[in-house]
Amino acid sequence: MPAKHDGFKDFVLDQLTDLRALTCRTMFGGYGLSYKGTFFGIIHKGRLYFKVTPATVERYKAHGMKPFRPNAKQTLKSFYEVPVDVLEDTEQLTAWAKDAVYR
Repeated sequence: MPAKHDGFKDFVLDQLTDLRALTCRTMFGGYGLSYKGTFFGIIHKGRLYFKVTPATVERYKAHGMKPFRPNAKQTLKSFYEVPVDVLEDTEQLTAWAKDAVYR
């Protein structure tokens, strides 16, 4: 069953066109993003989440972003929502994506 928000998925993929080896596949009721075989992102219910590390998580928290919650009983603290201002800036989004890949 295809996930909703295909327009959002297309926007995210468009913003990340500089990542030539980027792949996107259906998972988690949304989409999983991988770059050169490394899983680093989730698109779920019109939101984008990137994998974080202790070194990068503070950047997300400073923007008031929260971890990925696929449902009320589950929270994945290794993935945080990408801020809208970053999402709308192609260069910044690509840099954050690379940080999520090369952690």
